[in-house]
Amino acid sequence: MKTAFAVRTTPQFDRLLKKLTKHHPDLADRFAEAIEILQTDPYNSTRSYPIKKLQGIKAGEGQYRLRLKRWRFRYDIWGREVELNYCGLRREDTYR
Repeated sequence: MKTAFAVRTTPQFDRLLKKLTKHHPDLADRFAEAIEILQTDPYNSTRSYPIKKLQGIKAGEGQYRLRLKRWRFRYDIWGREVELNYCGLRREDTYR
């Protein structure tokens, strides 16, 4: 059995989450879902989750992106620890 990854957040992430949760109550559910996914498979080795390793992004800036409905979570992986850096809505002009 795989060992679980520890998930922690940065102060910037905490501020974003607090601000966005006021206007988007569905974010709390997506955040809980993201934590569950990142504790078990942050590298997406099972290919079960909408996770992408972003090209040209340095460590510490959110090298990975998890897409959950209209929400995006960016994170880095340090050993057995996942650090959430950013959460936000998909840009409205993405698919125009």
